[in-house]
Amino acid sequence: MNSSKLKREQGSVIVVTLWTIILLTILVTVIAGQIRLSSRVAFFHQEELSNWANVISAVNQSEMELMLERMPRPPETLDDLSEINRNPLFRYNGQELTLNYPQAEEITVRIYDHAGKLNLREIGRPRMRALLEKRLGEEEDDLIDELIASWGDWVDLNDNAGIDGAERDYYENLDAPYTPRNGKIESVEEILHIRGFEEAFKGIDLDAAFTLYTDAEQVNLNLATVEAMQLLPGLDDELIEEILAFRQNNEFRGNGDVAQIVPAENMAELRPWLNSRNTSSFYTIMAYKKLAAGENIFSEDVEPGSDVTTTAYAEIVQVSTFTDNAKILKINPYQKIPIRPAFIQEDEFLE
Repeated sequence: MNSSKLKREQGSVIVVTLWTIILLTILVTVIAGQIRLSSRVAFFHQEELSNWANVISAVNQSEMELMLERMPRPPETLDDLSEINRNPLFRYNGQELTLNYPQAEEITVRIYDHAGKLNLREIGRPRMRALLEKRLGEEEDDLIDELIASWGDWVDLNDNAGIDGAERDYYENLDAPYTPRNGKIESVEEILHIRGFEEAFKGIDLDAAFTLYTDAEQVNLNLATVEAMQLLPGLDDELIEEILAFRQNNEFRGNGDVAQIVPAENMAELRPWLNSRNTSSFYTIMAYKKLAAGENIFSEDVEPGSDVTTTAYAEIVQVSTFTDNAKILKINPYQKIPIRPAFIQEDEFLE
């Protein structure tokens, strides 16, 4: 009897011991998993902080780069510039750059001179009509008349609606009411608030196509973004590809060079929009850690190694002289990156 009871007690001890071991194993496994997770979180947090520091550093270096461009060139380098037959300022067309003070290896820098964009503040009714006819087709004459009237009412200085126009009464009776600007546009996104324009410019990256910061009415094709060229009268996708191909090894010195690519009929529409020598003191600097195709699940149809990053840290700056720091006008930590065609190699420009 005692022997049987002893065996039962021993069996109970074994069961308890086994359960204790199991529970301890589970506890240790959970703790180990939490430690591994915490370590991974800490690692990725540290990596993101490092990337952020490298991006900000690259933007600061880009500002310095633009200031250096304003310095007088040493006489001995002018002969080199003549030999390569290229204007080094034209490399600020959105191509991937290596700076004179090189950024971190994993950081990509692109700089866009705003002389390559359409200035919304300098577009009057005739030029806006030309843009809308390119977007909508000349057969949409009645719709374009309404859009032009709405555009004129938005930027004029009064509340008197023109024929087919839209003024304060129209906008204040919308479900989400607001008032028209009655003055020059203050942001490129503002154009979407004008009656009918959200649909007219649907799908356009406005920040890539337009600017508010230059005082020029014309666009430099050496610097033009793809988005701006897509809006220009006289250009189609095929001609844009030819222009980009020309830019890889040459530069447009005047309309005569453009006319070698663009047919005469198209050139008649395009010519009023062009100034192939114009540059500005306004730039968008973009810096980001490149995400290459093959590094994410969404890049199966993209050539391996291609830059598939969609957003970047961006600053719009004004750099007027080499003695004054860059003036920061706007910051967007998640700016959409414009279309990136094949650009000129960095070493083809004078450093």
